[in-house]
Amino acid sequence: MNANPTIQSIEAVLVDLPTIRAHKLAMTTMMQQTLVIVRLVCSDGIVGVGEATTIGGLAYGDQSPEGIKSAIDCHIAPLLTGQDATRVNLAMKRVAASVQGNSFAKSAIETALLDAQGLRLRLPVHALLGGAVRDALPVLWTLASGDATRDVDEALALIEARRHKVFKLKIGSHPLAQDIAHVQAIRRGLGDEVMLTVDVNQAWDEPTAVRGIAALEAMGVSLIEQPVARRNRRALKRLAARFDVAIMADEAVHDAVDAFDLATDAAADVYALKISQAGGLWSTLQAAAVADAAGIGIYGGTLLEGSVGSIAAAHVFAACPTLAWGTELFGPLLLKDDVVVARPEFRDFELQLPQVPGLGVQLDVDKLSFYRRDRKSHTVAVTA
Repeated sequence: MNANPTIQSIEAVLVDLPTIRAHKLAMTTMMQQTLVIVRLVCSDGIVGVGEATTIGGLAYGDQSPEGIKSAIDCHIAPLLTGQDATRVNLAMKRVAASVQGNSFAKSAIETALLDAQGLRLRLPVHALLGGAVRDALPVLWTLASGDATRDVDEALALIEARRHKVFKLKIGSHPLAQDIAHVQAIRRGLGDEVMLTVDVNQAWDEPTAVRGIAALEAMGVSLIEQPVARRNRRALKRLAARFDVAIMADEAVHDAVDAFDLATDAAADVYALKISQAGGLWSTLQAAAVADAAGIGIYGGTLLEGSVGSIAAAHVFAACPTLAWGTELFGPLLLKDDVVVARPEFRDFELQLPQVPGLGVQLDVDKLSFYRRDRKSHTVAVTA
C-alpha cells in the first residue's frame, strides 16, 4: 500500500491586480493583470502554490485566464485528486495523456506540485531541478508607457536606484517611422552606454522588418525580439542570416520541439523561454538543453507573472547551465499589489533567488480574498 501523501484538492482562483501604469504592447494596452493562482492541498497538510498568467487575455495568445481555470477545474483537478503528491513526473504524465495543449494550466499545476515537494523535503525548488548555478538573476525592465520622455525619466531613475540597467522597448503598434523615432529618442536620452533591446511582438511583415532592423542595428540596439509572426519561421531565418544584431524567437518557441525545429533551420540567435509557454519547469529546462546543444543563447522570458510565477521561473533559470541574455522577470514590479506575504527582492540589478524550502513565496490569504474575481466585500491595505 502506498503510504505517500496524496493530492486532496486543487483550487484555481482568478485574481485581478492593477498595474502601476499602462503597459503598451503591439496588440493591446494593459491596465491590469489577471493571475490564475493554484492551491494544491495534500493529505499531509502541505499546500503547494502555482501560477499561470497571460498577457492581455486573448489579444496576445490562444490561452486566457478563464480558459486556464476551466481546464484546471474541469479536467486536471479530477485527474489528480487522490493521486500520489510526491511523484511529480508521474502526475504530469497522467495529465499529458488526457489533456492536450493547455500549457499554462499544466505549468501552474507542476509548479504547485514542486512547491509542495520542496516544502515536504525541506529543499528549495531549484534543488529539485538539479541545483542553482547562480543565486541571483539579472533582470531588465520594459519601457512601455508609449511616451519617450517618460520612458527616459523612468529608466534613469531605475539605474540610479540600481534596480535595472538594461531596458526593452515595446514597438510595433505604430507606423515604422514613428516607432524608429521613438527608439531613437530613448537612445539619445539614455546614451550609447545603456543596453537597449526591442520587442516587436510579431507586428511586422518581412519587408518592414528588413527596414526596421537595419535602422535599429545602426543605432546600437542589441537584440530584436520576434519581429515577424511566430509561424513565419522562414522569414525569421532570413532575418537572422541577414543581420548581425541578435534575433530572438519568443512566441515562436514554446517547448523543446520548437527549440529543435528553430535550431535545425538556424532561424534565431536567442530563445526567450517561458515556463507557461513550455508547459512547466522541466519542459523549460528541456528546451534550454536543446538551445545549449545548438549554441543558441537563452533569455529568461516573462508573461508578466506575479510573485508566484516569477519566482517559479527564477528557480528554473537559476538552474540553467547557461543564461547569456539574462531575464525579464520584473512582473511583480509592474503590479501595484500582489497576493503574497513578501514580494521578491530586487537589488543591485538582480532578482535574488530564494534559498528556503519550496518556491519561497507564501500566499497572503487576505490579499487573495480581496483581489479574487469572485470575491465578496473585503478591505485590504495596499503595499508598494
